[in-house]
Amino acid sequence: MQNHCAVPNCPSGKSDPQPLFRFPNDAERSKKWAEKCQRQDLIDRSPEHLYRYYRVCGKHFETSLIDSDAQSTVLKDDSIPTAFDMSSQPQNGQAKRTKPTTKDNEMESKGRKKMKKSQAATAKEDIPTLSEEEEYKEYLKSLFEVLLLLGQQSIPPMGPANNKDQGLGSSSFQALLDNRIMCGDEVLKKRYNDNKECCSTEQLNQLIEVCEKFVRSKLVEEIKQSSFFSLLTGDPVKISGEWQLPVFVRYVDESNFQRERFVGFLNFEGDRDILAEKLLSEMTDKWGLDMEKCRGQAHSCSGTHFNQIKILAAKLMEMHPRAVLTLSSSQSLNMSLASGMAPSGVQLVMFTFKKIESFFGQSALLQLELENAISIFYPDNEEKANELKEICRTGWTRRNDAFEVAVDILEALLLCIDSVHDNEDMKWSDQVSQNALEISKALTDFEFVMALVVLKNVMTLTQAFGKNIQGNATETHLAAASLKAVLHSLKEVSDNIDVYHEFWNDEALTIAATMEISAKLPRSFLRKHQAECGSMRPESYYKEYLSVPVVNHTIREMNRLFCEDHLKLLRCLSLIPAVIEQHKSTEPEEVNVQAFNNDIPNAGTLSAELHCWWVKWNKKGKGETFPSSLHETLQLADVKFFPNMLAVFRLIGVLPALALEDNCNVAYKRFTMYMENTPDRFKCKSLALLNINYDVRFDLDSLVDTYMKTYPEVQQES
Repeated sequence: MQNHCAVPNCPSGKSDPQPLFRFPNDAERSKKWAEKCQRQDLIDRSPEHLYRYYRVCGKHFETSLIDSDAQSTVLKDDSIPTAFDMSSQPQNGQAKRTKPTTKDNEMESKGRKKMKKSQAATAKEDIPTLSEEEEYKEYLKSLFEVLLLLGQQSIPPMGPANNKDQGLGSSSFQALLDNRIMCGDEVLKKRYNDNKECCSTEQLNQLIEVCEKFVRSKLVEEIKQSSFFSLLTGDPVKISGEWQLPVFVRYVDESNFQRERFVGFLNFEGDRDILAEKLLSEMTDKWGLDMEKCRGQAHSCSGTHFNQIKILAAKLMEMHPRAVLTLSSSQSLNMSLASGMAPSGVQLVMFTFKKIESFFGQSALLQLELENAISIFYPDNEEKANELKEICRTGWTRRNDAFEVAVDILEALLLCIDSVHDNEDMKWSDQVSQNALEISKALTDFEFVMALVVLKNVMTLTQAFGKNIQGNATETHLAAASLKAVLHSLKEVSDNIDVYHEFWNDEALTIAATMEISAKLPRSFLRKHQAECGSMRPESYYKEYLSVPVVNHTIREMNRLFCEDHLKLLRCLSLIPAVIEQHKSTEPEEVNVQAFNNDIPNAGTLSAELHCWWVKWNKKGKGETFPSSLHETLQLADVKFFPNMLAVFRLIGVLPALALEDNCNVAYKRFTMYMENTPDRFKCKSLALLNINYDVRFDLDSLVDTYMKTYPEVQQES
């Protein structure tokens, strides 16, 4: 960095101290600055180079352009230096020119050569001389710039630049550093010449770690400004051989927009008895999240990790009772319920669904093959066939009605899968054929058929509720009022499970007979309970080990996910203007809103303010439309005149169960894309945070300062 003014012969210095201002990064303004400073040698320099190395002092800016009210002296936007002393230079047209003689031409030629030498010498003198510390900082900035470019584009820095894995020397990171050296980055060039490498693997990992800390600090700062938030976790994933728990946070920002952010991974390994406490401690002590401000939690988990996640949820509720447990909007209710069920048949269905989604997602030709098979099984019902085809073009295995759809297309699905496995036309690769065989084996297992039928019939009772809970404000409000009816239906099934199971068993047997599948006990049970196998009939087994556990789990989870505190919050959606107008004969119940008494500006005026809000919206004028969603209500200009109502809406906005607007619901999609598109050996929890939050604004100076404070010994070695 230059520590003196770039204007030739500028007298500012120790005797006349002036603030120094960087050249702008904008190309057009940067060129204007160089022209105004009469520095022809700088005009062709890149804006980035000028921004780094050259400064213009305050002497050359009009007083009105310098913001003296700021805490530090800064220039106003679009400022251009114009204050120059031109008295020593001749004015245009003052010197009368005569026709040059031959001698004059020779002298002029010699003068031009002399002037060029002089300019070259001046330019050489103007090359900034950096101190050792300044040079080291510029070197780190170059490294961070390259790392951020790669990380934000989801390009693994350690990935080979030439499709050969030969270490950091042939990596994408080193390739970009080499490119910068070729383009004239003198600081990098010097480092490369001295050390034969610009950056070691150890230092790269340190840079990545600093980026992770910087991103998270920015996210936590934004979350703190919004006051309240909810905590969401996804299915644990394996990175570098260890289980990691992805953590998201939902909040309402200062502009009253709902936001969901990925804040990082927590190591999910270790002693199961203290794991929950360790995770919560890390979020508080290491990440800086104030869990006292947590107002909701949701967890998407399945399989072997489900019980451990339940312990985490219970521990969080114990330590912070206002962190209400809810459903996560990233997962449908029925799939969330089924994911946590223990019966092996249910796990077989869920695992097979994942395989089916992956199988048909790899090729449009495979999808077409399935659609042709559906047409074969619905020759006389084209409307039904087209409906099923349309459903199968979406991620149907994650839908709320997935079990119902699976039963409808089961025979067509098996026909398609077997056709791919037979591969008579040699259209498919060996790997595709092998994957088809694995799915075929699962589909023709009676345990799969029986579990699918039980799930379809039980989840039919929660299907409409699950759809409404993630619908618009009116539908969600309706769902909150209908929970008692849903639980009553489930209780009735539980009380009469013998009768219901008989119907389910008959349905499964009919499907199995059509598909030529024999009804039998699961192979895993036969191996473990050989003594009981002779007396245990399949119907009795599936009632005891499948139907009863599925119904009981569903009832238990519905009560856990939709406790009274959660329902009160959902009932507050009756304050949405369109819902008020729809139910104008009924004033919203104040008892529900009182759940927020400790978090609103003035609980004493809540009752009066609630009534005024209801009066304002309970009558609609001709042609008038009312906000029908929480998002629209939060953006109302009038809402600021109802501070308690605004606070309530912001608190409802952090609930994980509510579906987000498309432009707000990007964190989970980015996370899924990173996990699906990044090869396992290149997955990195720190780079994932950087990639998913690529819109965070980075400050290179702050990154460099953090790095130098964290690793002072590296600077000393350098």
